[in-house]
Amino acid sequence: MSKYQLLVGFPHKSKFVFSSLIGITSLSLLFTLVIVLTYSSALNQLIKQKQISEIKTDFINNMTHEFKTPIATINLALDAIKNPKIIEDKEKVQRYLQMIKEENKRMHAQVENVLRISKLEKNELDISKEPRDVSEIIEDAIEHVSLIIEDREGVIHQHFNAQRTTILLNEVHFTNVLVNVLDNAIKYSPNAPVIDVFTENIKDFILIKIQDQGAGMSKVAQKKVFEKFYREHTGDLHNVKGHGLGLAYVKQIVEDHNGQIYVESEKGRGSTFIIKMPLIN
Repeated sequence: MSKYQLLVGFPHKSKFVFSSLIGITSLSLLFTLVIVLTYSSALNQLIKQKQISEIKTDFINNMTHEFKTPIATINLALDAIKNPKIIEDKEKVQRYLQMIKEENKRMHAQVENVLRISKLEKNELDISKEPRDVSEIIEDAIEHVSLIIEDREGVIHQHFNAQRTTILLNEVHFTNVLVNVLDNAIKYSPNAPVIDVFTENIKDFILIKIQDQGAGMSKVAQKKVFEKFYREHTGDLHNVKGHGLGLAYVKQIVEDHNGQIYVESEKGRGSTFIIKMPLIN
């Protein structure tokens, strides 16, 4: 039996083992990172595709909603003209024909809403403005929806308390703004629509308030109702508050007129849209 022993020392054993493992560990981490990034990218693409699909569906639904009011008005006017008592009254026939013409123009305008919003966001839409009595514009907008109000056996009460009513506006666009908000009030009133339109002066501004007694909105919906394509889902696909494109367009136009628009609402107790516009001194 040998009396000798061979002793081998590793003064840097831990460092040696770590250096031999670091290559394999780094490679494993790199592959893991690649797999995670690939999975995240695929998941992100799926989410984007779903969002695009939802936007496409909402776009179609929103544009359909936008056409419902003018189409309904045209149908009601045509039915009225067919009435033997009405057709002999030239004055009423002319009124209904004028309504058909105006609503046809509105449908054409709705088709261009998408382009308008796009141009507004790019500051490409040149909206010419001139001093106008906003009370006359409000009355004109109310006339646009008068047939639908009559058909629903509803009523619009006017409370024009503002003494100063001259603002700088574009007649076509600002009329569209008011008609959109009135449409909103009518469509989302489950019973016969009862709408109150107020005007009042606060310092150098005029406030236009359009108040309905309809379904109302949740707090979340109030914050998002002016966003493009937003619709508040409440179980029924069509039971939504807001037109998506319509109210997004409203907000863009009001802001282009240096005004503000906001909404006050409570679920089940109606909504009040408030437009604040600067007066011309």
